[in-house]
Amino acid sequence: MTVYLPIAELSVNIFIILGMGAAVGFLSGMFGVGGGFLITPLLIFYNIPPVVAVATGANQVVASSVSGAISHFRRGTLDMKLGSVLLVGGLAGASAGVWIFSWLRKVGQLDLIISLLYVAFLGTIGSLMLAESLRAMRRAARNEPMPLRRPGQHNWVHRLPLKMRFKKSKLYLSAIPVVALGFGIGILTSVMGVGGGFIMVPAMIYLLRIPTSVVVGTSLFQIIFVTAYTTIVQAATNYSVDIVLASILMIAGVIGAQYGVRVGQKLRGEQLRALLGLLVLAVGLRLAVDLVVTPADLYSLSIGGFASR
Repeated sequence: MTVYLPIAELSVNIFIILGMGAAVGFLSGMFGVGGGFLITPLLIFYNIPPVVAVATGANQVVASSVSGAISHFRRGTLDMKLGSVLLVGGLAGASAGVWIFSWLRKVGQLDLIISLLYVAFLGTIGSLMLAESLRAMRRAARNEPMPLRRPGQHNWVHRLPLKMRFKKSKLYLSAIPVVALGFGIGILTSVMGVGGGFIMVPAMIYLLRIPTSVVVGTSLFQIIFVTAYTTIVQAATNYSVDIVLASILMIAGVIGAQYGVRVGQKLRGEQLRALLGLLVLAVGLRLAVDLVVTPADLYSLSIGGFASR
């Protein structure tokens, strides 16, 4: 069964799109990531134009993140105050990111930059997460004591001014690194079509020393509003959001996220990080291969910023 996508200007198999949305929604609820780092490359692999994949992928992230965040809110694992501070930086970053996106599209370098950013970020983050989680699992197998890391006690980050108290996370932390993290994630959301959870989750755990129990829900809370804002601005500025594609992905993503949250609750933290690290590396490797192999069609035509092969 096929459906026509008016903005992407092509017909797709609806069941394949539903499967993509459900899978990404499941991973969103399981790992606390928006899933944009996965849905955007999947759409590109399925021959959706990158400019549409980025803007529409961000829209799908909203649905799966809402579903997952509600589940974490009910479980009491969402720090609303911390999420709100992240959101302040995220909205500012998203505004800057949309401008960068429009400029790259104008100069004709958007597709290349998107692929390069994905390979760099996914390769780096995936490698670091996988290495750390494997070390943690080896220590657990040998019954070695885990290094003592208390929330709120770390390095230079915790010596910065403008401190705020986050009771749910049991932290007394400067708002500066929190806003800066949100700002960076906002830029990535606009330029790459990602929720940014694959960077935000490890940054919150390892850099800010936020307890793992509240990281997932808080990450999803911030992702909801930043991706929603990005979608609206992208639609108004670049006219690149395909509502038909977005609707199909959203329906499947909401359902998949509910099951992902349940599975994620049953796994240990290091197991979740190892699985996420492997997934991030796999997507990055697939994109890297596409950058170096010779395409089947050596030439492409571009009309008004959209490429057709």
